[in-house]
Amino acid sequence: MEKFLITGGFGYIGGRIARYLVNESGVTVRLTTSQPAAKAPAWLPAAQVVSMDVCNDADVEAACSGVTGVVHLAALNEHDCAADPQRALQVNGLGTLNLLRAAQRCRVRKFIYFSTAHVYGAPLAGTITESTLPRPAHPYAITHRLAEDLVLAARDQGAIDGVVVRMSNGFGAPVRAGVNRWTLIVNDLCRQAVSTRKLVLRSSGIQLRDFVTLGDAARAVDHLLRLPVTATSDGLFNLGGECVMSVSDLTARIAGRCAAVLGFRPVVEKPAPAAGEKADALDFRIDKLKKTGFALQGCMDAEIDATLWLCHEAFGTAP
Repeated sequence: MEKFLITGGFGYIGGRIARYLVNESGVTVRLTTSQPAAKAPAWLPAAQVVSMDVCNDADVEAACSGVTGVVHLAALNEHDCAADPQRALQVNGLGTLNLLRAAQRCRVRKFIYFSTAHVYGAPLAGTITESTLPRPAHPYAITHRLAEDLVLAARDQGAIDGVVVRMSNGFGAPVRAGVNRWTLIVNDLCRQAVSTRKLVLRSSGIQLRDFVTLGDAARAVDHLLRLPVTATSDGLFNLGGECVMSVSDLTARIAGRCAAVLGFRPVVEKPAPAAGEKADALDFRIDKLKKTGFALQGCMDAEIDATLWLCHEAFGTAP
């Protein structure tokens, strides 16, 4: 049976990918955690679990031993990167290099690195393809861009089948409420809805974003893991949902789903747009990934509904 290592497998995106690979593809997964002597999680009891520090040679060697492929998501988030850029460089950049070299020594076939669409700059605007010039401006995006180059260089040298995925705004219910990603826009709004019965925006909400379901992210990983190296072009792929909407429209949609699922419609509070304020158009293209045979299947409302239910169960509903 194939076995895949998922670093950051207890995290927001990694947990959904791990559960999909086990439940839908029938493979074995090995999850990494920074906690010592961790056990398989209740939401995926069949998983293997190893403690790993990406900067520790022995840890990454043991984690890569005996696996067919690696899906690398372990990284500092944007807030931690901003607070400590030097640590971000060490973990996101050099940590990726350390893991990549260990994977090569262990003769791992495939190495998928999860990057971010923010390597193209911030805010995202215009038509964005894989040939768009990256201009990362934040330590989070800068260190991911560095890691991308390390993976793609190893691919070009024939050392490993390295693939880089530049993901737009992923959303969906995490596998557990304890995942520390409740600051992401969809998660934050769903939690606000059940906690306060309000949806409060700090901006006018006219800015545009591309949204992709975590279900589609998991299916994309499964798809890429099974493609031969000859089918993955230069190894670089955008992953979006072909779903561009304003934050304001997203907020209204969550309010509507809350009414349908939980029986109440939260009040939306947001400042009015400033005089002359406008949003730049956005077209985040995934044609290259689709040409490999991948097709989007995710349902935005289903993911919002599942997130609302999780928030309702974990955080309660305000009177």
